Amino acid sequence: MEYVEPIRTTEDIQKMKNALNYYGGKRDEFLFTLGINCGLRISDILKLKKYDISDYKLRFRESKTRKLNTLPLFHIQKEIDAYIALFEDDEYLFKSKRSNRPIQRVQAYRILNRAADAIGLKHIGTHSLRKTFGYHYYQRTQDISLLMELFNHSSQSVTLRYIGIHQDVINETFSNNFRGL
Repeated sequence: MEYVEPIRTTEDIQKMKNALNYYGGKRDEFLFTLGINCGLRISDILKLKKYDISDYKLRFRESKTRKLNTLPLFHIQKEIDAYIALFEDDEYLFKSKRSNRPIQRVQAYRILNRAADAIGLKHIGTHSLRKTFGYHYYQRTQDISLLMELFNHSSQSVTLRYIGIHQDVINETFSNNFRGL
């Protein structure tokens, strides 16, 4: 399995949204938007139906840990309203174009990877959504404890490495301290 990275800049996030909308449409753009704003695993995102988010509170049972969780989504209320307006309550949010079932993880990977390639981003996959959420949450709040809890990680160092902060620190240290030796 290839190691994937978070998307670190808001400019690249906007480019991804534009590319996803261009190549696939609103479904693909909303998949990305929801993923980077909630931090769920792709397997949990793909199972969502309209009634799971229609009140801007995401209620779900994590597939990996079986924990029941609720996440507020008021910060993307406008995007949710625009996307789910014509959905039935029990309709999957990310339906396949060929059936009434949700797209599969491999299709989500292809969707994200195609858009990333189009804008020149490397090492992007479905897990990049969760990592992007974590990276930007940490950059804005510096609250590693809550992030560690949200991700069900055993230590802060695991979480920092997971969201790419560890590598950023290594890169910065080398760039700033080892010039011209």
